[in-house]
Amino acid sequence: MSQQQGRDTQADPQVDDGYWSALFRMEDSFDVNGAAAVETTAPPAEAEPDIEEASVPARPPSAAALVSDPWHAAQETMEADRLLRLRVVGHNKGGLLVYWNGIQGFVPASQLVDFPQFHVPRERLQALAGWQDRELNLKIIEVNRGNSRLILSERATLVAAEQREVLLLGVRPGEKRQGTVTNLTDFGAFVDLGGLEGLIHISEISWSRVIHPSAVLRPGQQVQVLVLSVDKSAERVALSMKQLHTDPWQDVESRYQPGQLVRGVVGNVTTYGAFVILEEELEGLIHISELAEGMFLHPRDVVRSGQEVTARVLSVDGRHKRLALSLRAVGKDAPA
Repeated sequence: MSQQQGRDTQADPQVDDGYWSALFRMEDSFDVNGAAAVETTAPPAEAEPDIEEASVPARPPSAAALVSDPWHAAQETMEADRLLRLRVVGHNKGGLLVYWNGIQGFVPASQLVDFPQFHVPRERLQALAGWQDRELNLKIIEVNRGNSRLILSERATLVAAEQREVLLLGVRPGEKRQGTVTNLTDFGAFVDLGGLEGLIHISEISWSRVIHPSAVLRPGQQVQVLVLSVDKSAERVALSMKQLHTDPWQDVESRYQPGQLVRGVVGNVTTYGAFVILEEELEGLIHISELAEGMFLHPRDVVRSGQEVTARVLSVDGRHKRLALSLRAVGKDAPA
């Protein structure tokens, strides 16, 4: 992909909006009083109903004389890049809670230096609870008086503001960069570009379906990325891996037609079927009804991840990135 193509992608407002909404999805799980937001959707079947949602102090801890305008002081502290040492007073599913000059601040789990990855909600909350009363070196990275939002970061203490500013000036949309994966979250992967962190949103990791970034990436992994956008005022960089190469779905209908026999490797196996990898970042779905004749409890009773299979193409829809396959319809035409 050319640099001009990269610049064209970042002109699409959907890229940037999706990036920011995903980045702060978990941070918005607390309100002005610090209480965890109530989930409006039903929990997944495997979720445990008795999970503690949050540990939040009822009121700010007593402190010495508070400043007359703490929000103004917070803005000055952020602009001066001052280091703060604050005690953790609570947590919710998104991160840790602290108090500074009577204002409740939030430290997203993604902004902690040494926070392990958890996919089970109970384990994540237990880990966050373990930070209670710990003192952290933090820097303020966002101040929003209107939304009562004070966001702090432990990661920001690793690089001085002057160095971050120089690094930001050297990063431009459309550039290819080498980086190191530092942290994985439900919404994407953080990548160190040499003292400056960027985010690959989960939708920008691969052209194929990604359930969780950990299925594709791991902390410490070296990756090549394309810079989508740079917000110098907020010190945020949006990255992409998938846009470094062509979308394999663009001309999929010229390569695959209904009735065609194809070979592939079984990838993810779910309750409703099995995905088969036909090309890099292109996979088709064998619905459970197309796996085999007779009765079986789960698709894993028929196929397993890593298994090579021959399947027949049922339908191809490049626009919606859907390719339906069948094992039942292979019949005697399958190669030996």
